[in-house]
Amino acid sequence: MQPYLVSLITNQRQALLEQWEKELEAVRQENYLDSVSDTVYKNTNREFMQFIIGMVDTDQQEAKQRISAFAEEYIHSGWPLAYFTQGLQAFRRTVLAVYSTSTSNMEDFAETFSNLENWVDRIINQLIHDYTGSWEDIFEMQKLSLLELSAPLIPVFEDVTVMPLIGTIDTNRAKLIMENLLSGVIEHRSQVVLIDITGVPVVDTMVAHHIIQASEAVRLVGATCILVGIRPEIAQTIVNLGIDLSRFPTKSSLKKGIETAFEMTNKKVVAL
Repeated sequence: MQPYLVSLITNQRQALLEQWEKELEAVRQENYLDSVSDTVYKNTNREFMQFIIGMVDTDQQEAKQRISAFAEEYIHSGWPLAYFTQGLQAFRRTVLAVYSTSTSNMEDFAETFSNLENWVDRIINQLIHDYTGSWEDIFEMQKLSLLELSAPLIPVFEDVTVMPLIGTIDTNRAKLIMENLLSGVIEHRSQVVLIDITGVPVVDTMVAHHIIQASEAVRLVGATCILVGIRPEIAQTIVNLGIDLSRFPTKSSLKKGIETAFEMTNKKVVAL
């Protein structure tokens, strides 16, 4: 930033802050931040303003590091990116309004405007970069959490576990199903695993291939896999595609699968 602008912002600091704070009130209305208490909003405004004012005489590398640390703190607090980008635009308007009262030279004003524009744009670009990167990380973590929930292995009886599957099965999810099956069979010491595909809308050759692979892996660790929840339309699709599921038992419903699992583990239901 130009030394003259740094000097102007430093000397006019209080007047700039007062005018800028008024501008930030309009930003609050535009970003639906009415639910934030007045105290929290005013404190955040002051922290934000003091941070930006303190950045005017720092070099680019230091500014980048400080912005990243600042953005990370407020991203996790849930503050919208628009609050900061619009707040910086309000800062630019405020500085230019104050500067315009001290000069009548249009050439100097244009040069100052360009310098201030570039400085503010660099900060906005850095904030966008940090916000985007942070939300991508959060999205990936949430995606992994959802994937783990999408292939749960549930022990329902001693030696019997169930894996209910809902939704489409792609390669990434199939890999997770395999991992959860193998680790779960060993952890729960399961003899029989029921894979319930009632909630899987389409069973094509790829899905069948993944299920067959999973059942073979379960067999190799000493357990038996039963495929349950085969609806009539799914059965017809499997036959039409020529998919061979003869290597492990299949049942039309979870109830019938559990009955078969009881027979295989020498269990029976006794009326009390």
